[in-house]
Amino acid sequence: CNHRTACASPSTFLMERFNSNKGGHINSAYDSNLDEPPVYEETNDDHRMVRPSVISAFGHDTLDRVPHIDFYRNAGSMSGHRAVRPSLQELHDVFQKVSECRCVRCRSIGTPSDDLESAAPTDDMTGMVKFGWIRGVLVRCMLNIWGVMLFIRLSWVFGQAGWGLGIVIIALSCVVTTITGISMSAICTNGVVRGGGAYYMISRSLGPEFGGSIGLIFAFANAVGVSMYVVGFAETVVDLLKEHSAIMVDEMNDIRIIGCITIVLLLGISVAGMEWEAKAQIILLVILLVAIVNVFVGTVIPATKEKKAQGFFNYRSKIFLENFTPEFRDGETFFSVFAIFFPAATGILAGANISGDLRDAQAALPKGTLLAILITGLTYLAMALCVAATVVRDATGNSSSIINYTTPVICNGSTAVACELGYDFSSCEVEKCKFGLMNNFQVMTLVSGFGPLIIAGTFSATLSSALASLVSAPKVFQALCKDNIYRALHFFAKGHGKNNEPIRGYVLTFIISVAFILIGDLNTIAPIISNFFLASYALINFSCFHASYAKSPGWRPAYKYYNMWTSLLGALLCCVVMFVINWWAALLTYGIEFLLYIYVTVKKPDVNWGSSTQAVTFVSAVSNALSLSGVEDHVKNFRPQILVLTGSTRSRPALLDLAHSFSKNYGLCITCEVFVGPRSETFEEMNNAMEKNQLWLKKKKRKAFYAAVACDNFREGTESLLQASGLGRMKPNTLMIGFKKNWRTAGAEAVQSYVGILHDAFDFEYGTAMLRVNQGLDVSHIVEAEGQAPASTYPCLQFKKKQPKGNIDVWWLFDDGGLTLLLPYILTTRKKWKDCKMRIFIAGQPGRSDLDKEEMKGLLKKFRINCSDINVFDDLHTKPRSESLKELQEMIEPFRLHEGSKDPDQIRALQKEQPWKITDKELSQFEEKTHLQVRLNELLKEHSRSANLIIVSMPIARKETISDFLYMAWLDILTKDLPPTLLIRGNHKSVLTFYS
Repeated sequence: CNHRTACASPSTFLMERFNSNKGGHINSAYDSNLDEPPVYEETNDDHRMVRPSVISAFGHDTLDRVPHIDFYRNAGSMSGHRAVRPSLQELHDVFQKVSECRCVRCRSIGTPSDDLESAAPTDDMTGMVKFGWIRGVLVRCMLNIWGVMLFIRLSWVFGQAGWGLGIVIIALSCVVTTITGISMSAICTNGVVRGGGAYYMISRSLGPEFGGSIGLIFAFANAVGVSMYVVGFAETVVDLLKEHSAIMVDEMNDIRIIGCITIVLLLGISVAGMEWEAKAQIILLVILLVAIVNVFVGTVIPATKEKKAQGFFNYRSKIFLENFTPEFRDGETFFSVFAIFFPAATGILAGANISGDLRDAQAALPKGTLLAILITGLTYLAMALCVAATVVRDATGNSSSIINYTTPVICNGSTAVACELGYDFSSCEVEKCKFGLMNNFQVMTLVSGFGPLIIAGTFSATLSSALASLVSAPKVFQALCKDNIYRALHFFAKGHGKNNEPIRGYVLTFIISVAFILIGDLNTIAPIISNFFLASYALINFSCFHASYAKSPGWRPAYKYYNMWTSLLGALLCCVVMFVINWWAALLTYGIEFLLYIYVTVKKPDVNWGSSTQAVTFVSAVSNALSLSGVEDHVKNFRPQILVLTGSTRSRPALLDLAHSFSKNYGLCITCEVFVGPRSETFEEMNNAMEKNQLWLKKKKRKAFYAAVACDNFREGTESLLQASGLGRMKPNTLMIGFKKNWRTAGAEAVQSYVGILHDAFDFEYGTAMLRVNQGLDVSHIVEAEGQAPASTYPCLQFKKKQPKGNIDVWWLFDDGGLTLLLPYILTTRKKWKDCKMRIFIAGQPGRSDLDKEEMKGLLKKFRINCSDINVFDDLHTKPRSESLKELQEMIEPFRLHEGSKDPDQIRALQKEQPWKITDKELSQFEEKTHLQVRLNELLKEHSRSANLIIVSMPIARKETISDFLYMAWLDILTKDLPPTLLIRGNHKSVLTFYS
């Protein structure tokens, strides 16, 4: 026998070979003669000794090949010629017949999941107070933005930075808030906005992880903000008491006393209801507007000598020009001055925070917020320019500073302008003066027409901001608690009264505010609170960008004047400003937000808001799938992508546990189910099962998908799944199915359907794996009582737990491309199986077992796969024991035709009536192959009875040649009375390589 002559072979196989290929051959690299091993050649072109026929290994002629290194070589290999194994079709195709491809189209009708955000509010809407865009948004935002900065520190900012850079500071602040306002407008017009303000918008856009983390710190920031504004009010009152020598205890304790009394009064207004709070805000707005007008009026009232001594000279062009350039002192810089001013621009979310109390939040928020930013920005700019044009940087405040021109005076620097106006402030060059833009925080009072109105304006600014924060914090917190993201806080979700007022939230906010008021000095915590607000702004901007980037069809904001890249710029600016204000506070803010994000992610709240995060995940998945479609298959990148056919929920746990071990982090796993029956009856059941089973997978932490079809019979449904499952390259390549334990009693139709599924899998070039465990896969009673019984009691659940120290025995009898070796190797990389070692069992030639063992050892070394032992069997062709054969005969007896003693007419009638029965001719023709399965079972019992798992090469039955019941008998007798056994047959394409 050489590489061009045929080895001895039965004539039936010659005819089979010729007829199945219509006189030709399927595989062009395969010898077209009889069944012989492939040719192996060394690199020196000398023919290598051809191995004996596989007949001597298995006792019968077969196209199957034992595993060998040459099957895994690349074409043009320098170390040896590539050999081509027989294709799956060559082993499986029917003689002179091409099977028809049945395409069953089973279209599932999905039902949309409940849209939690589209449901009508459950609270009683009767009698609720709702605000329009002016009272609900514009007024609140203006009052919150017009803070004490307007009357106390604005003049100092322009004194340090000059009105040139001062305009830049105000403009930059307005740019950040305007971009945020635009982003917020886009988000809030993309659907109904409920209560919760910034938290609601961020959580519905980016998901509960971002929303839950920012919602908590935003509510806390508002609660502490109440104490900051109240302390500012109390400090102003204490200053007045100090001027009139009316201090009660001391300055610090007086601040605490006045602050606590003030917050009690504010709490009373808030608890009384939103209508009372809105009326209080209108009163405060009127006072504030009068104070602002008072400043502008005061600038045109001729300055008295006393005011001139303090640096106020009405409008002077020389003063305006002098104050154009910056003059930073005391270590201040542009960024430090900007950090002091920017918190004044915050407050743009005051209207959004009561979004649940707005009549039409979608219309009110964009209009009110953006108009408030415009009005307040122009107000800050106008007032700052007025004082920059009327007040010098330094002044003594002494009336004696009037220049007597009889005595020469030399004035330089910032005091030169005052000299020209008749005042000598040159002493300010030597020592610090108390008046002027740089030194006096009460410049607005000096400039105004009536000083007490500025004090009233300061009171109004602080109290209005405190009242807005006192209302905002509980509203946002209540919305957060209603979503039950933090289950421990659900107590605060309950509302009271016609407006569903968060009374419990008010009490909590009151306690937090009082606690910080008692601290008295809030300078340390102030930058942290500012950064909390900025973090909210950053996420609002990022939400708008993210939703736009996701290109979800659901992103259709009615407000069109936004741009995704502008929103991204706004988010980056907010992050930069956080570090400008205070770098350690920014890091602390990010740290807190990150920890809360991790907490919510781990807890996985049971909510689904259709966030842009989900949309981007989908877009990324589609993009990656499309990119993968353009990548050609390569053996190095092979991944087991498993379709698990459960048949019913009873077989799912054991199959899925093992399939998950194969595919986790390596490939794809889809667990599939076929609902048999008329579509009208099965579709509803199937649709109900879709979500239920996907949740089951999630609960069991299985990284797998669920798919189902409804068809008239089980095989057609499976055929549909085999053809249509997956997406592009993410398509299953391996079918995993449970052994049909009841095949002897199930009936001919059920057996034909089951074996037909295996035929279909081979036809579609799937690798196939069949799992059998001692007690079958019917574990429904165990699943129902899983909490009451130990898993070790049930072998079919044993793959859920960590495997004890032992072996995975791999009987790699036929070269199927390497899947039979790859899957057990993957198992050994898993934590559950790390204590198990692989043992390899192969078929060998009589008299050359040692050589076969060394060759397999070399092949495994090249594959970089370790095993604890290699066993070679050269006696597989030995006839099985009589008792084993008797067991097989008893197994197939009910399914035999027994035509030997019957006449031809009777035989034809029986075959027509029962075509599925096993004929005597079939048993005789495939006697050797049948005996091989029995012999293998004997060896498996002898050598692998104590293994944790047995992997065996699955025998293949040629279509319409081997009857279904004989094939089931092969599978049954091969795996009978063994530990969990997995029969595997690859699709005869290499899944292993030793090339880098």
